[in-house]
Amino acid sequence: MKKRSKFTLFMLTMLVLSIALYGCGGDKNSTNKEETPANDTSSTTPTEASPETKTPVEGGSIVVAISQDLDSLDPHKAVAAGTKEVLFNIFEGLVKPDKDGNLVPAVAESYEISTGGKVYTFKLKSGVKFHNGSLVTADDVVYSLKRSAGLLKTTDSSVVVESALNNVSEVNKVDDSTVELVLKEADTELIGYLTVAIIPESYEKQDTAPIGTGPFKFVSYSPMEKLVVEKNEEYYIAGKPYLDKVTFKIAPNADSAVVELLGGSIDIFAYLTEAQAEQLKGSFRIEEGNMNLVQALFLNNAVEPFNNIKVRQALNYAIDKQSLLDFVAGGKGRIIGSNMFTGFAKYYEDLTGMYTYDVAKAKELLAEAGYPSGFSFTITVPSNYKFHVDTAQVITEQLKQVGITADIKQVEWASWLSDVYTERKYEATIIGLDAKLAGRDVLDRYKTTARNNFLNYSNTEFDKLLEKAIETVSDEEKITTYKQLQTILAHDAASVYIQDPALLVAVNPKLGGYTFYPVYIQDMSSIYFTE
Repeated sequence: MKKRSKFTLFMLTMLVLSIALYGCGGDKNSTNKEETPANDTSSTTPTEASPETKTPVEGGSIVVAISQDLDSLDPHKAVAAGTKEVLFNIFEGLVKPDKDGNLVPAVAESYEISTGGKVYTFKLKSGVKFHNGSLVTADDVVYSLKRSAGLLKTTDSSVVVESALNNVSEVNKVDDSTVELVLKEADTELIGYLTVAIIPESYEKQDTAPIGTGPFKFVSYSPMEKLVVEKNEEYYIAGKPYLDKVTFKIAPNADSAVVELLGGSIDIFAYLTEAQAEQLKGSFRIEEGNMNLVQALFLNNAVEPFNNIKVRQALNYAIDKQSLLDFVAGGKGRIIGSNMFTGFAKYYEDLTGMYTYDVAKAKELLAEAGYPSGFSFTITVPSNYKFHVDTAQVITEQLKQVGITADIKQVEWASWLSDVYTERKYEATIIGLDAKLAGRDVLDRYKTTARNNFLNYSNTEFDKLLEKAIETVSDEEKITTYKQLQTILAHDAASVYIQDPALLVAVNPKLGGYTFYPVYIQDMSSIYFTE
C-alpha cells in the first residue's frame, strides 16, 4: 500500500504542476474570419448560447490545427489516420459514412449485394463532377477500385492495398452507369471499404495537386506547414459547405497549438488533454465525444521479453487503467479489454474484467517467465501526440511497482511510421488505431501475414477464425466469431488495451456545426459562422 500511495502522490503532484503550466496563456483575441487569424452523444461547454440555435452565415475562412504532417496527398497512398481525417474533405468513395455510423450513397446512387455475398453491383449518380470540372465516369470508378485493390498492371508500389480488397478478383464496367465487383470469397462487409476515393483515370498529379469529388477542393500544400482547401461550388450532394476556405495548419506540438488558440490564430483544435481543455474553457467551447480508436500499449510480440505470453499478461495486471484515465483524461474515456471499441456495439465484447489491477499477480507471472527482478524496455511514442506521451509517462510510473523500468523515446511522426509501423523496429509503442465501418477492419491486422501487423502477433487459431468470420454471410455467426477473436487477443495479451479515448475539441464560440462521427474524420462541410 505504501508504494501505491507514493505513486498516487507523485502523479497528483505531476497533474497539479501540469495544470499550473497550462494556465499561463493569455486571453484569446477575437477571431478574424480570414486565414491569418460515434454513435456517441457529444456534449459542449459553451461560453454563450449554443450556436446550433443561431442562423448559419455563409462564407468565411477558418484555421484548423492538426497534430501531424500528411504522409501523402494521394488518397490511395495515405497510411496515417491523421492524413485520412483531413483528406475526407477532398475525396469520396462510392459510399461515405454519416454521423450515425451509416454508410450512405456518395458517388454511387445505390448498390446491391448478391445473396452469396460475392458480387457487389453499383449504380452511379449522374452529373457528379471532379474538382477539375470533368464528369465522373464508370471508367474512373473502375480505375479507382482496381488501383486500390492492386489489380492494375501499372499500380504504383506505394499504393496501399487494404487487405479486404485483396479479395476482389474483378472490377467490371457493366454499362455507363453501372459497375460490378466480383470477389474471390464471400464478404458481406466489403461495403465498409468502398469509401475508398474515386479519382480521375487520366489524371497523374494526385501526389502534388489532388483531385476528388468532395465538398472542398485542393488549393495548396506546404510540407510541415499547412494544407489549404476551398469550397467546391459544384458539390453534388445537397448543401454546399458554408465556409469559403479551410486551412489545416500543422502544429509542431499540442502546447504550441494551445498558445495559438489563445492568441486567436487557430479556430479549431481536436485531441486536447483534460488540462488543456480546462485552460481553454471560457475562451473556447469545448466539445466532447469519443475518438473511436483503440489506444493501447502495443507490444512487439516477436522480441524479447514480449515473445513470452506471461510477460505480456504481467504487464496487463501491472497497469491500473482507471487510475491512468483519471490522471491523463480527468476520468474520461472508455476502458477496453481487447482490440475493439464500444462504437461497434454489436461486435463489441466486454473483456475489461479479464485483467484487473493486481501487482502481486504481475510479479508472480514475471517470476514464472524468468524475470523475478523485472526488466527494462523502451516505449517509442510519436512526440506530436501529447495524449499518448502523457499516457506513457503514467505507465512508466505504474510499471515501477512491479520492478519494470520503461524508458520513453519520443520520435517524429515520420520516424514512427517508418521505424515502428513499417519496419517494426521497436519494443513497445503507444498509439491509437482507427478503423473503417467494418468489424473485420478492427481485427484483421492481427492475421499472421497481414501487411499492417506491426505487432508481429501470430496465432493459427486466430487466423482460421478470422477467415471464417469474413467468409460467412450469417450476421449472427459473424458477431459470435468476432467476439471469439477479441477473447483470443485478450487471453494472449497481444498488447495492453487501454481505452477508447474521449475526444475533446476546442471550437471558436462563433462557429457552429462541429459534428462527431463514428470514424476518425474531421468534416468541415458542416461548420459555419454564426455571426
